[in-house]
Amino acid sequence: MALLGVYCFSSVPSLASPCPSLPLWPQCNLPKPLSYSKPSKFTSLLIKSHRRICELIDLHEEQVPYELAWSLQKEIVKEKKAHIEKYGDCSDSLIVLQHPSVYTLGTASTEENLNFDMKSAPFHVYRTERGGEVTYHGPGQIVMYPIINLRRHKMDLHWYLRTLEEVIIRVLSSTFSIQASRLEGLTGVWVGNKKLAAIGIRVAHWITYHGLALNVTTDLTPFKWIIPCGIRDRQVGSIKGLLTEAQSCVSHGTDYLHDLDDANLIQTAYKSMVEEFSQVFMLEYQNKTISVPMLYEREKNSLMKET
Repeated sequence: MALLGVYCFSSVPSLASPCPSLPLWPQCNLPKPLSYSKPSKFTSLLIKSHRRICELIDLHEEQVPYELAWSLQKEIVKEKKAHIEKYGDCSDSLIVLQHPSVYTLGTASTEENLNFDMKSAPFHVYRTERGGEVTYHGPGQIVMYPIINLRRHKMDLHWYLRTLEEVIIRVLSSTFSIQASRLEGLTGVWVGNKKLAAIGIRVAHWITYHGLALNVTTDLTPFKWIIPCGIRDRQVGSIKGLLTEAQSCVSHGTDYLHDLDDANLIQTAYKSMVEEFSQVFMLEYQNKTISVPMLYEREKNSLMKET
């Protein structure tokens, strides 16, 4: 097994101006509508253009309790391991969702990076098996949990981390005209001194789980109660925050930026994230319907089996 939290492979200069140079909203390039292949029986994992099948579990408009999403990931990983043992391969999966407010700790986490007493935590706190330090998840943050077989992509964990970063860098550039970068020695995606996307993964038998979180319209206040990712000298940012800063840096004719609503930003970011993920990893989606009530039912059945 392998677990990763903080690695990076290149250093990109920060933005020169304290105010990001962002075009106004109508100039942003909105992603093209997504196209999905029709579900079919599991016959071949390779389809046209050598793209692999990826089951898309779309819950991006839902706030899925962390423990349910965590259990779902582990259940899917277990199923994929069994499928590989029997057939030699498995399809990939991508879960996209939001969480209610929650803190999660990685394998490297220490309570020194919590600015509260664990006995009186403001939100639920979960210690997980992913790499990295403490982070916050909450409404307005889009979380992607890729569960993919790296044997069929590239058996290189550094490559995988860099590729997840590349997805977000492309999203910010192509859809919001925000020039993001990597920072040497740090995992994640940055705009200047602000971290917009955090990454923490677990890899077992070359099957990945956990993943990345992008702050879109997130209330950043809960980040003040922790030292995010254990990094003391940098800040956390969001797409909405950067767009607001860009508005303050330009003069005349930008009143309409006040009218951007959170739902529109979330929807736009989601479409771009899913599209860029499919392009970077060369995947073709098949929708898999799972609802939050179904997750509760699965969790209930699992607990009944244990007792």
